[in-house]
Amino acid sequence: MDDTMMHKYARLAVCAGTNVQKGQLLVIRAAAQDHEFVRACVQEAYAAGAGEVQVNWNDEMVGLMGYEHMDVQRLCDVPAWRLEQVRWEQEHKACYLHVESSTPGLLKDVDPRKVAMAQQAMMTAMKPYRAYTMASHGQWSIVAMPSAGWAAKVFPEQPLDKAVSMLQDAILAAVHVSPDNDPVAEWKEHDAQIARHCETLNAHHFAKLHFTNDLGTDLYVGLVPHHVWAGGAETSTSGVVFNPNMPTEECFCMPMRGGVQGVVHASKPLNYHGKLIDGFWLRFEGGRVVEYDAAKEKGTLTDLLDTDEGSRHLGEVALISYDTPISTSGILFYNTLFDENASCHLALGQAYPMNIVGGTSMSPEQLAAEGYNDSMNHCDFMFGTRDMSVVGIKEDGTEVPVFRDGNFVF
Repeated sequence: MDDTMMHKYARLAVCAGTNVQKGQLLVIRAAAQDHEFVRACVQEAYAAGAGEVQVNWNDEMVGLMGYEHMDVQRLCDVPAWRLEQVRWEQEHKACYLHVESSTPGLLKDVDPRKVAMAQQAMMTAMKPYRAYTMASHGQWSIVAMPSAGWAAKVFPEQPLDKAVSMLQDAILAAVHVSPDNDPVAEWKEHDAQIARHCETLNAHHFAKLHFTNDLGTDLYVGLVPHHVWAGGAETSTSGVVFNPNMPTEECFCMPMRGGVQGVVHASKPLNYHGKLIDGFWLRFEGGRVVEYDAAKEKGTLTDLLDTDEGSRHLGEVALISYDTPISTSGILFYNTLFDENASCHLALGQAYPMNIVGGTSMSPEQLAAEGYNDSMNHCDFMFGTRDMSVVGIKEDGTEVPVFRDGNFVF
């Protein structure tokens, strides 16, 4: 990526993604291999008026070696200084930028129970701090950079240099960055289009949605009574507009915790904790997964579902037209940030309080009374297809077509 394009992308991430404010602390979480892009983000953040930028570096190969050589007890030991660091960041009203470039399936040869126990220990320790982003108390955003390991998975038949270049071009196209455009301005129009779909869905105020397709999905998803469809840009509780996911194409809402019934078949693999779960399906009764199977990594799927009780319930339902840029590219990214924006998707685990009227100011007890699902997980998986049909059902039983042949009808 040449310097001009890198700074254009960095400006988008900082100004439209996190939308760092004058004097605000920006915390960037990134792999060491992405240092050039991170430096560009730091430069653009200070140019936008950031008060301070801190970078928390990681390296996936170091992490892999830890899983291979450390015992479970040490892997599950979350040091107090890590929690104190996050507490300090949130007390100082930080915004967060995560740069994603991980290798899909990197942990495929690691004992899945070891990975599950370590991840659960971390999620348990960090749970008190998740509301800061889940309830949009502070801005946050995720963007991606190509890496050799990721590119080799996406384009296995290409020479590595060519594969990385192709993945780079696909990422930039997905986030609307090109040599001759203003991506920040283009994102404002993109957000406006998503907002128009959300306005229509909110006006209908469906009680539930019925999904069907030829894969075998036949699923009813009840929505919480005081639901709010959202998507694209979000607004923090302090009034700052930001884009959590770049790219994004979704309109999403909150399922009723006990209101999901039927079978759903995943349409794309799920990269979960470095392992690829593929060919899987879930059957829900009373909102809970009661039966499931997978062609690959069923054990990892079991670990996901058994993280806690909330992991067997849905926290999100998202509608995305099949004919969107990521979908029509024909690329399987093996990365949820991209693949979820090529397909309607569901999330197992924690819901977003913003999807309830007044939800970001509610107590946990008030949220639960509304039908909110709480969990240490929030794991998106894709189930949309070209032939997906979605019917909205109102309280009085009136049925309204929402999707036909995989796309919005309005």
